[in-house]
Amino acid sequence: MSRGKQSRGKCGFCGREMTKGGLSRHLSSCSQRQEAIRTANQEPGREQVIYHLLVRDAWLSDFWLHLEMNGSATLADLDHYLRAIWLECCGHLSQFSIGGWGGREIPKRSRAEQVFRLGVELTHIYDFGTSSETLIKVVGVREGKPLTSHPIALMARNDQPEARCMECEQPASWLCLECMYELNETGMLCDEHVQDHPHEAYGAPMPLVNSPRVGMCSYCGPAEPPY
Repeated sequence: MSRGKQSRGKCGFCGREMTKGGLSRHLSSCSQRQEAIRTANQEPGREQVIYHLLVRDAWLSDFWLHLEMNGSATLADLDHYLRAIWLECCGHLSQFSIGGWGGREIPKRSRAEQVFRLGVELTHIYDFGTSSETLIKVVGVREGKPLTSHPIALMARNDQPEARCMECEQPASWLCLECMYELNETGMLCDEHVQDHPHEAYGAPMPLVNSPRVGMCSYCGPAEPPY
């Protein structure tokens, strides 16, 4: 996958495309997001503290999410969301901590309002064998009513990273694990060259999906938000 330039994604409110950092700034002032907030605040229900989270893979900068999380939601809710959109393959254990692997573990029953403050960063580890590490930083806080009935709302995510077929340099949509692990090649294949690709030691080539866990353990997606 390309690592030559910053990945980009679209604002879920107005559709503008920009980098991860650009969206951090844009979402705080997006007029369509502000209108959605005003509409939500007129609905019944109690106000609460709501957190803007910048979520990113610890090692692959192409993969990131901008989420809004209710203060009353728990870290178990966030764990469920991350598994659905990025991580779940075999029901592995996971944990949240402050300070990474050797840091202080934070119970999943903890509510966001008990843990998060502006600037706080948590590490989420999924699978203690073939581990995926996710960094979660609070980049914004507001008081009001949630935009949806769910505990977490997706505001933006990275576009599918560009990948090129190792045979012809055309856009790739498949990954051969045998090529990647045994032959030290990218393993990326286009729709044409996947048809007669001979390797089967790790199973058939798997589809590339928008997740940093592609190629790890038995992960094959679908890399979609749960709601």
